[in-house]
Amino acid sequence: MLIVVDVQNDFCPGGALAVPGGGEVAAIANRLGSRFANVVLTQDWHPEGHLSFASSHQGKSPYETIDMPYGPQVLWPDHCVQGTDGAAFHADLDIPHAAKIIRKGFRPEIDSYSAFFDNDRRTPTGLSEFLRGRGWSRVFLCGLATDFCVHYSALDARAEGFETAVIIDACRAIDLDGSLSTAMAAMDEAGVAVIQSAAIGNP
Repeated sequence: MLIVVDVQNDFCPGGALAVPGGGEVAAIANRLGSRFANVVLTQDWHPEGHLSFASSHQGKSPYETIDMPYGPQVLWPDHCVQGTDGAAFHADLDIPHAAKIIRKGFRPEIDSYSAFFDNDRRTPTGLSEFLRGRGWSRVFLCGLATDFCVHYSALDARAEGFETAVIIDACRAIDLDGSLSTAMAAMDEAGVAVIQSAAIGNP
């Protein structure tokens, strides 16, 4: 099972929260999608005024961190607002056989990096049940961004008992204050395999 994480306009060049090189991921994800019979896409899907937006907190600026009831929260520029062009998948992303779209971050009061849980670590997206219901025990992840949504999705996949690999050349990172090295170390400690797309044979 391939999980393609958040390949959306706002995370690509020209977007509100552009990840360096983010647009490059679409073509690689397409090539990978052609090799996987089973694909899930995730989509950041925030309402206006989401509490993860810096604009929702007077006097705060993007990329500051505040304490929320569920823990530390990076404040982001407004991005991936429901129904906007920024929330749409990148025009070059073309995986028509994707079986499911997991929308996340749609609850106004809590962010959701992971494809599996909101940031409270308790509220599920339903992805685990979807995968188990179809007998899938191994997942491969690619997309945006390596150090946030891909990283958290990979950790949760492992915690949920799935064999997990991140296809690193099919991801791009924000690298906010060393977040990439922290994410890579955490994935290694959790037993997440980090591989290149060239290593994908018959998944």
